[in-house]
Parts: sequence; structure tokens; C-alpha cells
Amino acid sequence: MTTARVWFITGASRGLGRAFAEAALAAGDRVVAAARDLAPLDDLAAAHPGDLVRLTLDVTDRAAVQKVADQAAAAFGRLDVVVNNAGTMLFGMVEEATEEQIRAHFDVNFFGAVWVAQAVIPHLRAQGSGHILQVTTMGTGGGVASAGFYAAGKSALDSVSQALAMEVAPFGIKVTIVQPGGYGTELFTRGTTATEPLPEYEALRAQLAEMWGDAAGPDPSTAAPVIMELAGLAEPPLRLIVGGASYDMVQQMDRARTEQYRAWEHLSRKAPG
Repeated sequence: MTTARVWFITGASRGLGRAFAEAALAAGDRVVAAARDLAPLDDLAAAHPGDLVRLTLDVTDRAAVQKVADQAAAAFGRLDVVVNNAGTMLFGMVEEATEEQIRAHFDVNFFGAVWVAQAVIPHLRAQGSGHILQVTTMGTGGGVASAGFYAAGKSALDSVSQALAMEVAPFGIKVTIVQPGGYGTELFTRGTTATEPLPEYEALRAQLAEMWGDAAGPDPSTAAPVIMELAGLAEPPLRLIVGGASYDMVQQMDRARTEQYRAWEHLSRKAPG
């Protein structure tokens, strides 16, 4: 008989977090779901009494993160899979963003994720196991106009998570940087803060709108089976792109970057070091 795993998922009320919670519960696992607004989880709690614990959490509040992480570990006696999923979007050109907007964005997407990781590690170390899934984005390889701060926060989390993986490996803790593409979540609606647009960027905005189109992206539930399989691996990868189209795009970006490096190799080699 397989022992049910315990999941701790932030940003669990909507989007990918909700989809992962549903999949885990459907598999017979137990879930501690954390979010600022727990009301959207009412139906899931009713359908899985005893297997879902809901905790209110704003990941930007470090003291609250520590308290909730302790409660999560105590809810079912352990934590097996921690999904650092809470996130937001700052949409706008670099010049347009205010200091308040930039700092608030990083407080959620970078610092909030770091606070969660710091809070759960002692629990995972004590039990000698655990798997932390750091949800970033397939765009961590570089920024795109109007979404630069989103890519920057996720890229920072990507780098810290690579270091974290090395640091916690001796304790039996695994870390995977999960890089999903553009799924149909509420990130670009409810989860978005927009800058005050400057007229100088109107042409670029129109070009970006035409390039991206109106496609909402796949339903988040279609990513859940990949995460379930990932969570079951004894030796999971450090990074995993989630989505076939996203995989192809990342490969294209990597090739373009390599080609640019090679084009300017002659200049790079003029300096020692």
C-alpha cells in the first residue's frame, strides 16, 4: 500500500496551484492549501473532507509564512511536496514602473518564495526528505518587453533555487525549478498590476498585442499530470519545462543566445579572464 503524500501549495486557490491541489487530492494524497483568499477552495474542501487543510497566507509577510509553514507541517505530521507557486504579474515597460510597483512585485515573486523555502527547510531536514517545486516560468532565460520585471523576479528565483538545490541535497531534500509556459490562469487578469502607459511605447504595445494574440493558453489542469509524475520521481531533474510548445520556444531562445555569443566571440576573447 502506498502511503499518501502531503503537499503544501502556495497560491492554491486558483490557476496552476488549484490544478495541482485537485490532482494531488484525486490521487489520494493530502494537501495543505495556502492562499490570501480561501473562498474559491470551498468546493474542494467539501469534496475532500479530512484531506484538505486551508490556511490563509500572504507570502510577503515573512512572520506569517513561518507560522503557516509550521502549521502546514503539523497538519498531517510531515511535508513531502512543497509547491512554491504564489505569484503575480507586473505588466508594463521598464521606464513606466514605479518603485512601489517594482518592490511589491519582487516581494511576492522572489522574496515570498524565498521566505517559504526558508520556513519549510527545517521541517524537511528533520524528516530527511522532501521535494521543493519552485514555480518560475519558461521565460527565465531572458526578459520580453512589457514583462521584464516578471522575468527578472522569476530568473532571480531560478538562480537562488539552483544554489538551494546544492545546499539541501545532503539532507535528502530535492529541488526542481518548474518552468511552465502560458497557461490559462488568472495571472494576466486578477493577478496583474499594470503600469501607467507612456505614449512613446504605443507602437511597441500594438506590435506585442499582435504578436501574442488573444489566446488564453491551455487549461492549468493539463499541466497537473506532469507535476504528479515529477513528484513521484526518486531522482527528479533540477529544471523541468512544462509544455511542449514552451519547450520548443526555450530551445529557440537558447540557440539564439548561443549564436549571439559565437558571433562576438572574437571581442570576448580580447580580454583575459
